[in-house]
Amino acid sequence: MTPITVKPAGVLAVLRRTPTPVRYLLGGVLVNQLGAFVQTFMVLYLVFRGFSAGQAGVVLAAYSIGSILGGLAGGELVHRIGPRATIVTAMVGSAAILAVVPLFGRPGLLVPLSVALLLAGLATQSYRPAAAVLLSELMSDDDRVMGFSMMRIALNLGAALSPLIAAGLILVDWNLLLWFDAATALLYAGLAIRLLPDLRVERETTTAAPSRSGTRAAYSTLLRDGRFWFFLASVLIGSIVYVQYTVALPLKISAEGHSTGLYSVVLVTASAVLILCELKITSYVTRWPGHVAATAGTVLMGLGVAGFGISGGSAVALVACTVVFVFGIMINGPTMFAYPSTFPSAVKARYISAHQATFGLGMALGPLFGVATWIALGNGVWWLCGGLGLVAALCALLGMTAPRPRAATV
Repeated sequence: MTPITVKPAGVLAVLRRTPTPVRYLLGGVLVNQLGAFVQTFMVLYLVFRGFSAGQAGVVLAAYSIGSILGGLAGGELVHRIGPRATIVTAMVGSAAILAVVPLFGRPGLLVPLSVALLLAGLATQSYRPAAAVLLSELMSDDDRVMGFSMMRIALNLGAALSPLIAAGLILVDWNLLLWFDAATALLYAGLAIRLLPDLRVERETTTAAPSRSGTRAAYSTLLRDGRFWFFLASVLIGSIVYVQYTVALPLKISAEGHSTGLYSVVLVTASAVLILCELKITSYVTRWPGHVAATAGTVLMGLGVAGFGISGGSAVALVACTVVFVFGIMINGPTMFAYPSTFPSAVKARYISAHQATFGLGMALGPLFGVATWIALGNGVWWLCGGLGLVAALCALLGMTAPRPRAATV
C-alpha cells in the first residue's frame, strides 16, 4: 500500500512551490506600496501647500470614501474584465489622477482637489480585490493562507520602506511624492500586462435566465449569507480597534509625557515583528481550523490593546503590549484575508470586495472613533477597545465556523 504523502507546510517549502505568476503579483504589490504616500503624507503635503488642518481632513476623508467604493468596484470589474485587466485599469487610472493632483494644490481649489482624491482612492483600491482573486486562483488550497500572508508581508515591507523614500523626495520637491506614487502605479500596470496571466472569473447565472448577467444573483447570494455578515462585523470592529494603534496610542504616549521617539520605537517594533515573524507564524496557523485562528488571534489583539490601559506609563510595557497586539494580528490576519477567497468562483470576487470595502470602512471610521473616545474616556479607550476585540472575536467564531451537516432522517 502506497503511503499518503502530505506536502510540508514549512515556509521555505511553500516559497519554493509558489507559482511564478504569484511571485510577479507579489512583486507588483511591493512596487506599488513603495509609492503609497497619499494616506500617510497627504495631510503634511496639504498643510505645506497652505491648506488648513480642517481642509486637509476633508480631502483625506474624500480619499477614504473613494477607497471604500474602490473595494466594491474592483470586485465587479473582476467579473466583467478579469483580474489582470482590473489591475491594469486601476493602476493606470490611479497614475493619471495622482499625476495631476499638484495642479489642484491651492486652498481655493478644495472642491476639485477633493473630487480628484476621491477618484484616486477609488482607482487605487480597486486593484486589491483583483489581486486577491488572482492569488487565490493561482495558489493551491493548502497554500492559500500562506499566499495571503506573503501578500501582507509585501504590503508591510512596502509600508516600512516608503517613508524612507518619501523623506528623500520631500527634500527635493513635495510634488515628487505624488509623481513617484503615479510612477510606481504605472510600473505595476506594466508588470501586470507583461507577467500576469489573463484569467477569467466565472460569473453566476440564475436558473430562470442563465444567459443573463449574474450580478443580481451573486449579490443576492451574498446578502442572504447571514454567516458572512458576522464575518464582516468582525472585520469592521477589528479594523476600528486596529487603527487605535496609530490614533489613540500616540495620543496616550504624548499625554503621559513621553517623547515622540517612543512612538517611533513602537512602530519600528511592530513592523519588524510582522516582517520577520508572520510567515513562520502562518506556517503553524494554517494547521488550525480557520475559525480557531481568527477567534484566537482577535482575542489576543484585544488583549494587547487592553494592555495599553494598564501599562502605567511604562515604555517597556507599551512595547510589550504592542508585541502581543501584533502577534494577534499575525495569527488572525492571513486567515481572515484568505477566507472570502474560499467561496465559489461565481461569487468569490464579490465576497472579496465586500471584505475589502468593510475593512476600508473600519479604517476610515477608526480615527473618528479613536479621537472622540479619547476625548470622552481618556485611558478608558483601551478597556473599550479590549471589549470590542472580544465582540469581534465572537463574530469571527460565528461567521467562520462551518455549519454541522444535518443528520439524515429515516
